[in-house]
Amino acid sequence: MEISLPLKIKVKPNSKKQELFFDEINKIYVLRVRAKPEDNKANAEVIKFFSRLLKKKVCIAHGLRSREKIIDVV
Repeated sequence: MEISLPLKIKVKPNSKKQELFFDEINKIYVLRVRAKPEDNKANAEVIKFFSRLLKKKVCIAHGLRSREKIIDVV
């Protein structure tokens, strides 16, 4: 049995450091990544970050070309 958990995040590419925090004003998790938003580099870094953090398989369900994404954890 697989359980999927959607997680809505906002990605800020091309940052100086990689960090995850909760934005209290907009009520959304924000992930800063070092990769640039070209050639899917930032998306790959988002998947790699959450896969390592959660130790589960992760995919971007919605928002491949947007800064706001929905992450599915399987």
